[in-house]
Amino acid sequence: MATAGVDLDIEALLRLRLLASSMRGARKPPRSPLPGAVTHRRRGRGLEVYDIRAWSDGDDIRHLDRNVTARTGVLHVRTFRDERERAVMLVVDFRESMMFGTRRVLRSVSGAEAIIALGWRTIEEGGSVGLLAATAKGPRFIGRARGPRAMVSLIGELAAAHRAAHEHPDPDPPLADVLEEAEGLAGESAIIVATALDAPGDGFDGVAERLARKRDLCVVLVADRFEINPMAGAYPYRTLGGDGGWLRVERGANAAAPDARLARLRRLGVSFLQLDAALDAEAMVSALEQLHG
Repeated sequence: MATAGVDLDIEALLRLRLLASSMRGARKPPRSPLPGAVTHRRRGRGLEVYDIRAWSDGDDIRHLDRNVTARTGVLHVRTFRDERERAVMLVVDFRESMMFGTRRVLRSVSGAEAIIALGWRTIEEGGSVGLLAATAKGPRFIGRARGPRAMVSLIGELAAAHRAAHEHPDPDPPLADVLEEAEGLAGESAIIVATALDAPGDGFDGVAERLARKRDLCVVLVADRFEINPMAGAYPYRTLGGDGGWLRVERGANAAAPDARLARLRRLGVSFLQLDAALDAEAMVSALEQLHG
């Protein structure tokens, strides 16, 4: 039997479709990439700029990039390709450190809600999504979806992956390994990761910085209200290693303390949004509007 706030609520994740489609700035998908129902070869150079490179014999002078040419003093041309559908690789952290929460839901549940909301928005815009879960047993690829029916199937698989993660309370493997797995699966897609950034691993900075240079990389940094603004008091705790004790929080202890995780992502050039796990669905979707585009 599912426990509210601890397990993923499939019905709630399905209802996020309506909220996601109403997010500010949502685009309606084109009816067809080309008129008619007959498949045929595309003509022309396309509309999307793919690369800017030095001039070589045979290049079309109409494709000269004036800005780069003026800046470097060397002739450069733009190359183009056909516009492609929006594709996103979504990654949600289900490692043991995410199975924590003091208010509405666990951080893992909040992260899954955010990822599914962004997935629904991409699907409603005519795009496609891939879904990857970080677990104590390593990265688990859930699947890909293009269209609402396939998205529904992914949600069911994600809920099963979350239940399985509860059954394996092992130490967190490095998040860097998950990013590398996502990079291999994503192709040219953007990557969005919902995580609290615990146990990033020694190679995290190098992988994240490389991905941020090559593609759109965004982190939804899920935070429990206790992390953001803990109430003063004494709290018992126990670690996976069996250690335990009491954590004493003084009044206003973290009120003005900067979050080192945000500074780290900013330094690496990674886009990010801090998300309070206590937010309900409407407030969460409203916050996620800042990420789109």
